[in-house]
Amino acid sequence: MDLQRVLQFLDECRERGMAAVLVTVCAVEGSSMRNPGTIMGVAEDGSFAGSLSGGCIENAVVAEALAVLKADIGRVVRFGAGSPYLDIKLPCGGGLDLHFQPVGSSDLASQCLGSTAKREPFSIILKEQGAEHAAEWVAQSFDHQRGTGSFGHWPAPNLLIVGHGAGVEALSQLGRSMGCGSNVLTPDERIVETLTNQGLSAIHIDRTSQTDLLESDPWTAMVFLFHDHDWEIELMTRAFDLPHFYLGAMGGRKAHAMRCEALAKRAITEEQLATIRAPIGVFHSSRDPQTLALSTLAEVIRTYQDADFEVALG
Repeated sequence: MDLQRVLQFLDECRERGMAAVLVTVCAVEGSSMRNPGTIMGVAEDGSFAGSLSGGCIENAVVAEALAVLKADIGRVVRFGAGSPYLDIKLPCGGGLDLHFQPVGSSDLASQCLGSTAKREPFSIILKEQGAEHAAEWVAQSFDHQRGTGSFGHWPAPNLLIVGHGAGVEALSQLGRSMGCGSNVLTPDERIVETLTNQGLSAIHIDRTSQTDLLESDPWTAMVFLFHDHDWEIELMTRAFDLPHFYLGAMGGRKAHAMRCEALAKRAITEEQLATIRAPIGVFHSSRDPQTLALSTLAEVIRTYQDADFEVALG
């Protein structure tokens, strides 16, 4: 979830005329805190955004980045197992191949931010002459000898929260803190006012038939948080026709059985019903709004990370 923050940092460096380095995890050996494609940005003043480990090597990465800036040429450096830096160890015993690329006045970060703003897949392509943005998802590859590779990035998860109660507010706020977008549809005017004042997206609904207000993309998690389950059937029926990677609903097993019976009468298939996460969340006895939000978001993020969007999108 650091991707957006790192890109913004690099773009701000460009706007301020500060030299900066894009650091990319290209390959991982053994256990690692970060996956290939993870990025970090380092400015000429030593400030940085993002992290590539649990804090074990960040200082060394900054020092290496400053040396790369001085030489003004990209390079690949191994940290951890097999590294020439014998005094820098990863506690997990693994190794990381990191690519360091000066970005100078390049608009790479700006182009990547453009893709994230439009919620479109993109890739960062590491070439011998520098790093480039590609307006499409490219499968991960890395040529250690040449120091080249490609790393595709999917849009961040977006929460479409439909419901009422304090859990709606808590989930929307927690999602923002984790870098997820959120759009709320609720019959509660107070929630709309509260979230709007916080800069979050919230729309008031007063009829279950307002299904046209549901909007999504393949990277959307649909979350239904109704205590009154009569509210959700028509809206959820429409949700099955829209792209999403997650659909979850609040309520116990008895309530879910009644929900499935009502949805089946609207021609929702057994295969579709089986995709509903209910009871919602990674732990199902959540009583307070904050715990419900945490439990739900944990399940959403886990589902997003496990999803194979390349296969899902064909």
